Amino acid sequence: MAHQCLNPVIAGTSWIPKLGVTFHHEGTKSTKSPPRAERGVTKANALGLSHDIIGAAIEVHRVIGPGLLESVYELALCRELWLKGVGVERQVSVPVSYKGKSLDCHVKLDLLIDKSVVVEVKAVDKLTSIHTAQLLTYLRLQNLWLGLLINFNVNASTFAASSLT
Repeated sequence: MAHQCLNPVIAGTSWIPKLGVTFHHEGTKSTKSPPRAERGVTKANALGLSHDIIGAAIEVHRVIGPGLLESVYELALCRELWLKGVGVERQVSVPVSYKGKSLDCHVKLDLLIDKSVVVEVKAVDKLTSIHTAQLLTYLRLQNLWLGLLINFNVNASTFAASSLT
């Protein structure tokens, strides 16, 4: 069950210096987005949200810094986004199926922003390929194309967020 925050492989890459933000684009995902677009989730909306999410993450990192558990950053980011008026769900349970049959298990993604952007929060020494694979899997399971992988366990000069699209 997702918690609402009421109060509280890759085709191309570009790099934004100082913030350590990496954007990745998976070109084939765009062919699967029309059903979401019909429900009001567009690429333009998601890209606009990514700006708000990264800004909120930078603010959280500026205020509380590195060295805490992922759950603390998740809640703080949730709160910061709520203050900006952005809809956030935490620990969203996502069903998993195998060969068309639903398995009796779910995975939980950290944050789902306005039902269009997946945010995976980390507090690790270094992001690895398994973190990227995890986010790509969540995007596939949710039929979404934009996800942010944010590592809070770094100093301010190397704060990093990766965007998988």
